[in-house]
Amino acid sequence: MKILFIGGTGTISAGITRELIKNPKIELYLINRGSRSEEFADKVTFIKGDINKEAEIAKKIEGLQFDVVADFIGYLPEHIERDYRLFKGKTKQFMYISSASAYQKPLNDYRITEATPVSNPYWEYSRNKIACEDYLIKLYRNEGFPVTIIRPSHTYDERSVPVGVRGEKGSWQVIKRILEGKPVIIHGDGTSLWTMTHACDFAKGFIGLMGNFRAIGETIHITSDETLTWNQIYQCIANALGVELHAYHVASEFLAAVSKYDFIGGLIGDKANSVVFDNSKLKRLVPDFVATKHFEEGIKETIDYVLTHEECQKEDQAFDAWCNYVIEVLEEAKNTLANKKQCTQLM
Repeated sequence: MKILFIGGTGTISAGITRELIKNPKIELYLINRGSRSEEFADKVTFIKGDINKEAEIAKKIEGLQFDVVADFIGYLPEHIERDYRLFKGKTKQFMYISSASAYQKPLNDYRITEATPVSNPYWEYSRNKIACEDYLIKLYRNEGFPVTIIRPSHTYDERSVPVGVRGEKGSWQVIKRILEGKPVIIHGDGTSLWTMTHACDFAKGFIGLMGNFRAIGETIHITSDETLTWNQIYQCIANALGVELHAYHVASEFLAAVSKYDFIGGLIGDKANSVVFDNSKLKRLVPDFVATKHFEEGIKETIDYVLTHEECQKEDQAFDAWCNYVIEVLEEAKNTLANKKQCTQLM
């Protein structure tokens, strides 16, 4: 089977690439600009270049035919329009990685199936993904373009610790706060439900859908069946670090209102909502799919990796100061109101 990935070395795609290169029957091509290429050197065929330079890429793939083409980095409709021009008539299956954040917000039902409506007025990223999906479905219906749309939810690998509230430089500063015994902001009261999926489990479902004729024209989400509260997620992280967690709960609406960070999209339009995914459709299409990496195990591996790789430890002093300030302001408000209550009682 001849496969082409646009991307192929990111959080979601690297795990799939690792599995595919173990199979001698797979001929894997990656289009990217050389990011993390050393890991897969001599194991895949690199087409080095910027996918946005369409004419250049068109020349490099001239004469090639693929069983599967997958785009992991397409975020805007113009990206998908470009893909169509490049790969029309050159692939038996085009797989587009969308996002489970596209599902309806606010939710009518926390149990999500592929039949759940897509609508997210809070997050432009999600609306763009929906627009990409709409374009591809029209191509499938009107021209028979062999599309399969994949919706991952919160997927993590060994390089990234998944958290709900973080700054622009990633999650390391949150980990640092936990290690230093500082209070760590958790959105809401920490009891909303969430699903964490390890990249190795996502890879199992994705590979099962590759070359699967029953997946053509379908939209499928790939997630773990394990559901956790955010309090449990942060506790697992603290346990993996071997320290006590000092949780500080802050309403998601408050965070979105006062923060310079994108908490309207990332929280109100995504992580603040309770979600439980029904993977029945995936399991019908890929009967042997089972997500086996429980979060407690997966996050321990991630923490071990991050603690031993300095490139994963990007400090974010601005975010750290912001957390301190938010907590300080809320504690002052709490004390002020408590004192006012006492004065009222004495009157």
